[in-house]
Amino acid sequence: MNYRVLNDELKIDTDKINTLIAGAEPEENQVYDVLNRAMKLKGLSFKDVALLLRVESEEVLKKVLSAAGEAKKEIYGNRMVIFAPLYTGNRCSNECLYCAFRSGNKMLKRVILNMQQIEAETVSLLKEGHKRLLMLCGESRENPLDYFLDAIDAVYRTKWNNHSIRRINVEIAPLETDEFVRLKKAKIGTYICFQETYNRELYGRYHLSGPKSDYQYRLNVMDRAMEGGIDDVGIGALFGLGDYRFEVLAMIEHANHLEKKFGCGPHTVSVPRLEPADGSEISANVPYPVSDRDFKKIVAILRLALPYTGIILSTRENEELRTELFSYGISQISAGSRTNPGAYSGENDSTGQFSLGDHRSLDEVVSSLVDKGYVPSFCTGCYRKGRVGHDFMDMAKPGLIKDFCQPNATFTFKEYLNDFASKETAEKGNRLIAETNAQISKPGLRSKVDEYISRIQDGERDLYL
Repeated sequence: MNYRVLNDELKIDTDKINTLIAGAEPEENQVYDVLNRAMKLKGLSFKDVALLLRVESEEVLKKVLSAAGEAKKEIYGNRMVIFAPLYTGNRCSNECLYCAFRSGNKMLKRVILNMQQIEAETVSLLKEGHKRLLMLCGESRENPLDYFLDAIDAVYRTKWNNHSIRRINVEIAPLETDEFVRLKKAKIGTYICFQETYNRELYGRYHLSGPKSDYQYRLNVMDRAMEGGIDDVGIGALFGLGDYRFEVLAMIEHANHLEKKFGCGPHTVSVPRLEPADGSEISANVPYPVSDRDFKKIVAILRLALPYTGIILSTRENEELRTELFSYGISQISAGSRTNPGAYSGENDSTGQFSLGDHRSLDEVVSSLVDKGYVPSFCTGCYRKGRVGHDFMDMAKPGLIKDFCQPNATFTFKEYLNDFASKETAEKGNRLIAETNAQISKPGLRSKVDEYISRIQDGERDLYL
């Protein structure tokens, strides 16, 4: 088959990537040279990333993980962004062999939520304390863009006890440029779409039919999104479908392409691993298994290569591994997740899209984060202040964004502690806030943070810088 790629479209250079990952294990001094460059927080070259991916020595790998931890701490401090996924439907016209939602899975109870059911799901999430959602659905003519836009509006207009969802990120099938214009008007945050695997040959094996079987159309989706005015985009691969080293380098190539063409790379990168899914033989027999050791390496290398990009980790992973990965670069996590539409409100008992590894409630996750010294963040301030896309990166790279992100994280955490947390979580959370605020070095900023915390304690809500 012949593939037509326009001059400014992304093309994954398979030969180049395969050559780089087939190289010899690097010498220690080569790795340390790369890590020294990485700690300047300017990112890494394609070849530098390939070199780190070839590290096998346990001692050297420890240095890579440690460097990633330092980079993450320098940029993100002790905050951790929290969100929840909201599935609006599981009807899908694609035959993706790894997914429970695939069209050929006759055992799945299919549903597309109506607006009243979506409102009920939103209320259930609000009662837990969520403020940020990732909305998803299967790709089907039965849930077109008009339906999804109505669903977004339904979530935004839903209120519970004076609480509401403040920002929605979306993960839906690729759209045309004019459709992205409409999506932007819905006041979304980040548009996310995974390539699943960047290996074209493997992609064809896993995606047998449906719109998603068009590799190049999916690969170019972020170009159309940014041309349609979407400021922040999120890319990702489903690790386990192909050689993890290939996928990481392809994601770096994707990020570099967006940076070169639009002057701004991806806002987020997601790193899901293939987990068992009902009706999927491939998910039970992972073609290219990724060990926990290699998974840590993936997260660490992405943090060093794309220092200012958010790295998202879902509840596919168990509590212990999730907690460890926070130290190597993860900056956003889902919590209290369900992957079947209607699950939060009890409207639907169908099987989820994939198996979960972390079944804790939001309060349990928050409590665990506090124990590790992290400030859980429900912040949406940058989206609403317009610090997105180019503007966000222009402030992030010189370190200016921290003066907004850390305080805003603290404000949203304080809200959560007052309105939703268990007594134990609230007590230790307030101690962490006091310790965190005491470390603010700028007198003017510290006094402003103290003022806002006091106002939140007195009942004000949704304060942000």
